[in-house]
Amino acid sequence: MSTIRLRGIAWNHTRGFVPMVATAQRFHEMHPHVEIVWEKRSLQAFADQPIQRLAEDFDLLVIDHPFVGYAANHPVLVALDEHLDASYLADQARHSVGASEPSYWYEGHLWALAIDAATPVSAWRADLLPNPPHTWQELLTLAHQKKVAVPAIPIDSLMNVYMLCNALGEEPFQRSHEMISQSIGIAALQHLAELVHACHPDCLTRNPIATYEALARGDAAYCPFAYGYSNYARVHYASQRLTFGNLVRWHDGKRLRSTLGGTGLAISQRCEHRDIAVAYARYVASPECQSNLYVTSGGQPGHRSAWTSADANTLTNNFFRDTLTTLDEAYLRPRYDGYLHFQDEAGPVVHEYLRQGGNPATYLERINELYRYSQQGH
Repeated sequence: MSTIRLRGIAWNHTRGFVPMVATAQRFHEMHPHVEIVWEKRSLQAFADQPIQRLAEDFDLLVIDHPFVGYAANHPVLVALDEHLDASYLADQARHSVGASEPSYWYEGHLWALAIDAATPVSAWRADLLPNPPHTWQELLTLAHQKKVAVPAIPIDSLMNVYMLCNALGEEPFQRSHEMISQSIGIAALQHLAELVHACHPDCLTRNPIATYEALARGDAAYCPFAYGYSNYARVHYASQRLTFGNLVRWHDGKRLRSTLGGTGLAISQRCEHRDIAVAYARYVASPECQSNLYVTSGGQPGHRSAWTSADANTLTNNFFRDTLTTLDEAYLRPRYDGYLHFQDEAGPVVHEYLRQGGNPATYLERINELYRYSQQGH
């Protein structure tokens, strides 16, 4: 039997790349005629690089759920619901972590399997901060003591604006002419700026990975919200092990709702061996793989059984158990065809406001203009 080769593209971090290599190796051992080679791109490229271009060169793609709106309207990805049996799909739905599994359904089809679940959660150095803050005001007090680090590059800042809009009582993207109302949008920008300006300026250049590295070094003691990485809760991964938990409470006593992330495993329509690719994707997303090889290889599973597994929590200092509530409460971003253009362009606007200041109403109008433009399918 001739060898079947598939190419996959993931993102360049232990959490995103190593479990794909490990699962590909194990799949090859079970199916010796199949060879799956994974390549990687940076976290920034994961957010910025158009998936439709990658789908021309790769059979398997690790994607972000907002891409499914584009996929539903263009011949890019395979509709997985047409290749997987009902019982398997039901298990995936029943064991979703928050909205991870439904986030890949759009216009009646499933465009990826939720293999990784993440949302911004809190993290701290328990040796430096035995009693982390519980409220927004306590967080600000700690930030003014220069003990807080928050990732504030463009994409993360935009996600945090969504979170603060929800905290202020209004869900974004509910109207066609504005992403958020003026009063709520201005207040969200101002609250975020107050926190970021209380922290070290390096926060404006850090993504979540760099933020966790800063905590491990002791440059700060607490991070209030950054996309979770269970790797940093594992022994000997970084110079110091981090502790993770849920989010602080807003002024009304309600816990903050961060913006859902995570990744899904998709198959390009250009793949010449769809049956093999589907079989591999089915294996990776299965509870057996997710709760065992996937998590022990450094992955952060999308199947709920792994999050409630005693073994997975022992491995990660209870990362999964202690952050699951935040995952279940996370806000799901829009997925319409054109949203990704908005996300790419609006993040830098928020970042500019955080760096340069000025009238927040002016920045908000630029954001709303981008939103109106994005609805034209750009």
